[in-house]
Amino acid sequence: MTLFLAWSCQTKTQTETIQKIDTVSTKKDTIVIAPKPIISEIEQRMISQGLVDIQTIDSTIMVELKYSTTDNFVHTDVYGDLTKAYLQVNPAQMLAKANQFLKEKYPNYRLLVYDAARPLSVQYTFWNLLDSIPPKKREDFVSNPVIASIHNFGSAVDLTVYDLTTQKPLDMGTSYDFFGDLAYPRLESFMLKTKQLSQNQLDNRLILRNAMRKAGYGRIESEWWHFNAMARIRAKALYKIIE
Repeated sequence: MTLFLAWSCQTKTQTETIQKIDTVSTKKDTIVIAPKPIISEIEQRMISQGLVDIQTIDSTIMVELKYSTTDNFVHTDVYGDLTKAYLQVNPAQMLAKANQFLKEKYPNYRLLVYDAARPLSVQYTFWNLLDSIPPKKREDFVSNPVIASIHNFGSAVDLTVYDLTTQKPLDMGTSYDFFGDLAYPRLESFMLKTKQLSQNQLDNRLILRNAMRKAGYGRIESEWWHFNAMARIRAKALYKIIE
């Protein structure tokens, strides 16, 4: 038999490739030796600060990092090779509980994460790109980086509910990162009364909200998709900012 040493890696833009490095005569079957996966710089920083890949806690949580694509409000890939969602350990375990609550009541539903831990440098990018919006209004959508977002401490998550049957996220009335009143939980009663939000869309938001609430996450009043594992003051006391 012939022995092959193989190198395998995969990025968002590459398919898996295997290259023959050397051959040795042997009686054993062919052996494929794969290297450790390439880890992005952002990912290395998160791991070094004790954050965990949420799918190592619960592999059934789905992840589609919007800021690793151009499908976001800045139309720019700001995360590069990062495709995994990271959180501090306790918030990650809480998220797994929320996904379990969701599956128990709706077996075909799963949490779909759009963003989790976020470096402060990316927070500054978002803040500066919204400089045409007055700071007070801007804070409805992006936390001032001087104060820091709870995302920057690895203790907040942006997400929705995915339906395995239809293979689509539930209709929440707006897209993720929609900058407008229709995204505001505090205005949902008015939006429902004026028929700008349907009962089904509101019910879908409540499915997400109830699962997250049972796990200990709190909502905010300007984004249906955003949930905090704890208050900013507590996150700041427990964790370092992800630079």
